[in-house]
Amino acid sequence: MSSAMLEGRKVLITGASGGLGEHFARICAAAGATVVLGARRIDRLATIVDGIVATGGRALAVPMDVTSELSVQQAFDQAESEVGPLDSIVANAGIEKSGSVDTLDVDDWDTVFAVNVRGVFLTAREAAKRMRAAGITERGRIVLISSITARTTSPGIACYSASKAAVSHMGRLFAREWVRSGPNVNCISPGYIGTDMVNDWFATEAGQKQINRFPRRRLVQDDGLDGALLFLLSDAAHNTTGADITVDDGQTL
Repeated sequence: MSSAMLEGRKVLITGASGGLGEHFARICAAAGATVVLGARRIDRLATIVDGIVATGGRALAVPMDVTSELSVQQAFDQAESEVGPLDSIVANAGIEKSGSVDTLDVDDWDTVFAVNVRGVFLTAREAAKRMRAAGITERGRIVLISSITARTTSPGIACYSASKAAVSHMGRLFAREWVRSGPNVNCISPGYIGTDMVNDWFATEAGQKQINRFPRRRLVQDDGLDGALLFLLSDAAHNTTGADITVDDGQTL
């Protein structure tokens, strides 16, 4: 895979202050893109940006609360003023609240949907508006990060699973609505990866038993999503819109 696969692209990544978002920012920068890291933890973003720049990459941090339309708009304003119009977006910001359906706090439900669904909607809509205004049509790329839990029935994560099912369906809806005007919109549905969101669970005895039930008895590797992400953001994905790519190392087989 070419190290310059995203050369010339300007990629905004939400939820970039840690986990997959931080990894995506580093990978996109290494592939030649100018990366804009958006999140609420701006101090953490600054450290990541410094690391990317120190290795020869181009990066910018912008404060961004994906649940706020004004914050999303201001993040795009700042990014455009400093690096120019964005042609690629990774809507990655997401949270999870565990609990059985019987005991789940409704406020937790609303919080998850505010970030995982409303946040994706606001980010993708603003991105598409800005791209069309800048004359970026078919070259535009929006990648939504969904999850295999959108299609599975794992107890204890009802609100997260339902929110990711909404993300996957929004991906197809956006792709269909913008199919003539652009940008291309696709989803990646990862399996379980060793991120901060799930590490505590998989360190438990029950979590280890879950891993042993996977066909390959392991989590997806940290770099497991790189190929799908770089492809969907690249010019090679010219004819790809409305896809939902599962990358789970066979966990759902």
